[in-house]
Amino acid sequence: MTSTNGGRPSRRRMRSARPYRDSALIYGCFAIVVVVVAAATGGEVLWAVVGATCAFVLGTAWTWRAIRQREERRP
Repeated sequence: MTSTNGGRPSRRRMRSARPYRDSALIYGCFAIVVVVVAAATGGEVLWAVVGATCAFVLGTAWTWRAIRQREERRP
């Protein structure tokens, strides 16, 4: 422990300035990976796009709801 990281360094996390944008970008990248893997392995690309889109929408909505709830709880 040093004087710069405080008493509980494991509890301190750097928070993003734009958590909504960051979560959308992460889920968007995951969706692209799913489609690329489906195309590379000869899978059904249409179903991969549909599945990736649904996962993107649901994952982003779930994360945004959690962020909004966390912000409402802050004093």
